[in-house]
Amino acid sequence: MAFDIPLLSGFAFGGDYSAEQWPEEVWTEDLRLMKQAGVNLATVGVFSWAMLETAPGRYEFGWLDRVMDLLAAHGVAADLATATATPPPWFSHKHPESLPVGPDGQRLWYGSRQSYCPSSPAYRDATVALVEQLANRYTGHPALAMWHINNEYGCHIARCWCDTSAAAFRRWLQDRYETVDALNAAWGTAFWSQRYTSFDEIIPPRQTPSFTNPTQQLDFYRFSSDELLACYRAERDVLRRLSPGLPITTNFLNDGWKVDFWAWASEVDVVAMDHYLFADRADPYANLAFIADLARSLAGRRPWMLMEHATSAVNWQPRNLAKPPGRLRRDSLGHVARGADAVLYFQWRASRAGAEKWHSGMVPHAGTDTKVWREVVGLGAELGALGGVTGSEVVADVAILLDWSSLWAQSHPSQPSVDMDPVAFTEQWHAALRAATITCDFAPAGADLSRYKLVLAPALHLVSDADALKVASYVDNGGTLLVGPYSGVVDENDHIRLGGYGAWRDLTGVHVEEFFPLESGGQVALSNGASGRVWTELATAVDAEVLVSYSDGPLAGTPALTRRSHGAGTAYYLTTHLDDAEVRALLVRVAGAAGVAPILADPPPGVEAVQRRHPDGRTYTFLTNDSDAEVRVADTPIPPHTMTILGP
Repeated sequence: MAFDIPLLSGFAFGGDYSAEQWPEEVWTEDLRLMKQAGVNLATVGVFSWAMLETAPGRYEFGWLDRVMDLLAAHGVAADLATATATPPPWFSHKHPESLPVGPDGQRLWYGSRQSYCPSSPAYRDATVALVEQLANRYTGHPALAMWHINNEYGCHIARCWCDTSAAAFRRWLQDRYETVDALNAAWGTAFWSQRYTSFDEIIPPRQTPSFTNPTQQLDFYRFSSDELLACYRAERDVLRRLSPGLPITTNFLNDGWKVDFWAWASEVDVVAMDHYLFADRADPYANLAFIADLARSLAGRRPWMLMEHATSAVNWQPRNLAKPPGRLRRDSLGHVARGADAVLYFQWRASRAGAEKWHSGMVPHAGTDTKVWREVVGLGAELGALGGVTGSEVVADVAILLDWSSLWAQSHPSQPSVDMDPVAFTEQWHAALRAATITCDFAPAGADLSRYKLVLAPALHLVSDADALKVASYVDNGGTLLVGPYSGVVDENDHIRLGGYGAWRDLTGVHVEEFFPLESGGQVALSNGASGRVWTELATAVDAEVLVSYSDGPLAGTPALTRRSHGAGTAYYLTTHLDDAEVRALLVRVAGAAGVAPILADPPPGVEAVQRRHPDGRTYTFLTNDSDAEVRVADTPIPPHTMTILGP
């Protein structure tokens, strides 16, 4: 296992164990079943603050002592949570000022989860006090393998607009800009009479009569991510002081576009990601692969932990669909294929009460004579036999540039087209690579890109001058770059680059003078027989070869796709969006020109292929057939909706 977790070898397998929800006579049966299923890691105490601190400063650890002792006696390691994700009612009742407030000024009350303002001093003080108690009591316990701080930062409450947050926001801005004049310049406050004379006048971007200031909103989103990170650091620093040597993490959220995970990744000892399938998606496995590749990239291309996913249905979607037979295995091993060395679920035993009582568990409501339980036991045995995979890496020759500030800037409502969804188009390009069996990483624009043969920027709307220069240097040094439309248009302050849109107009040799977004459902014909959709740009190929042009519409004859040699490398620019088949065809052509070879030269429809390699050359190939018919790959038959693993 690439991440060093004491008490574990091979794959970590298990899930959230909410023992406090069950009478103690169930606990012994739980541990017997855990051993039967091959469980070796249990996440304990995530939502148990009310059970651990029953009144201010009155801690009751007896029940947790018995759970930890029971785990140790049965050889199951504990991922011990700090329980700070949701304060107990007594705390919120005593400190109503700690409750979050929305942009409309309405306070959100307790009675659910994540009911706290990240900037609240009372909340932070209480969390640190609880963590100190936990660390002092359980450091050295034979079951303790790692620490789990809070839970899914940014879920439900990622931002708070209260007066406490406003004061913290002002301090954050003073640190960032130092002077109010610098802030006015960055925010463009000459527009709409917004000029500030003092930091004291600044508030969060609360509900206003019209559009908020775009850079104010962008900075507030940055600040909010940093405030949550400060909460994490406060707890982590206590654990590092009182429980040295044990790994510490928190679980990132697969729909977590409200927290900048690039900034967080270096703060955790182990990158842990949660993932839940979206049943209403045409291809939910495309998102699974997307998030798994993102998790691996956040981990520095090293193995990572799948901290939560579901054995079957969840409880929070409009239609919570159960997984057909075999999908539990396919989902779990789909993450393993893309670098996970831990397979954990929410949760061990399906709850009988509460808001998540219809969320599936490893032990379902119907007990052990069930499809879910048999598949859990089967997966545990298979992971035990696959222990040789752990520690291997997924090698990728392609990187997709992804930046949270860029996503936040483009989320402001005053955009040229509501249809320009940067996450959706980034997912589309990733899915095209997956369909072609080309593996990719994700990277921030300022990263060292020299390891990659091809870099893609499908929707990098915002990029700083320094990061744009790094991308250009990558091309100069022999790399291949494909830039998508509406990319590089604004700088880090969300200010438009004048004189022809785009940070890479010299690199690409393309001058864009005006955007021509299409009407809903609109398309334009392209000279290669394809169609552009959603978006077009009026561009001139000043110093670039035009590969594809528009064939009709107001931009007929102007460039849709260009190519330019620059230094030792090549830069392509695409001024429109394409349908799925055309995106795949384009990326395959560009990848081939860059020397990127797919794992399968001609993959059948619905087949996914990923490889994990050890430094000694041992390679595991994961072949998944998501189609409705059996396929053969390299003389290997793969039944529908199953995965086959070819060993070294």
